[in-house]
Amino acid sequence: MQWRGRRQSSNIQDRRGGGGGMIRPAGFGGVGLLIVVLIGMFFGVDLTPLMTGGGPEVTREAPSGPNQIDDAQEEFVSVILAENEDVWNALFQQSSLEYAEPQLALFTGATSSACGFAQSAMGPFYCPNDQTVFLDMDFFRVMESQLGSRGDFAKAYVIAHEVGHHVQDELGLLAQVNAQRSRMGERQSNELSVRTELQADCYAGVWANSVRDRLQLTEDDIRSALDTAARIGDDALQQASQGRVVPDSFTHGTSEQRQAWFHRGFKTGDPDQCDTFSGRI
Repeated sequence: MQWRGRRQSSNIQDRRGGGGGMIRPAGFGGVGLLIVVLIGMFFGVDLTPLMTGGGPEVTREAPSGPNQIDDAQEEFVSVILAENEDVWNALFQQSSLEYAEPQLALFTGATSSACGFAQSAMGPFYCPNDQTVFLDMDFFRVMESQLGSRGDFAKAYVIAHEVGHHVQDELGLLAQVNAQRSRMGERQSNELSVRTELQADCYAGVWANSVRDRLQLTEDDIRSALDTAARIGDDALQQASQGRVVPDSFTHGTSEQRQAWFHRGFKTGDPDQCDTFSGRI
């Protein structure tokens, strides 16, 4: 994957603040923290009290205003976001639609969002209320050390997945899903959540198809994304964390489903092929 030297997005907010990071409680080491982050991210449970002894620690946010790209991590995220902007602007234009580009906020430890308090334990997420993707860069280290993910494209897949949720928001799908889930029982709500997440995986595949030539993606890059998709399947994470699998509690899809829908988007390059809401998944 060749991403250096490409256009960088102007929609980055760097809230990482100076010299800090999240304050960790005594007796809770780095490995334990990473496991908590993983479980919190993939099961939708706020486990921050386990890390802080009852309440979140807040990292001071950087001043608002024009952002300057000042490190390699931010440059990577900015380039990947710009590549997402180019792809989805073009695809929306082909359908005579207007695409409003999302913001992406980098933070360390905790920050505020229009969807509530954002914390590292939540993992990367998209907030439709302010059309912003939130990302603590420590999550990429979690991917490498706890999930065994490798390469830059696995990280790009995570960003593209979250932008996929913004695409759903732009198309009015998220509002419809949230309205339906509010009227459902837990099991049906979880199933709808799975379909939503798998569509975002498919949209990430569509994006990968569109950038494979200009980013010089290799077969190994695609395998790294598929491998990451497999490692973050609900069944794989549940088996690793609790030794058993509870399908009714799935919220993101199985390893096989996540791989299949990403591959479908990548193979076709057509967002219309990402209809996870009709038929079996």
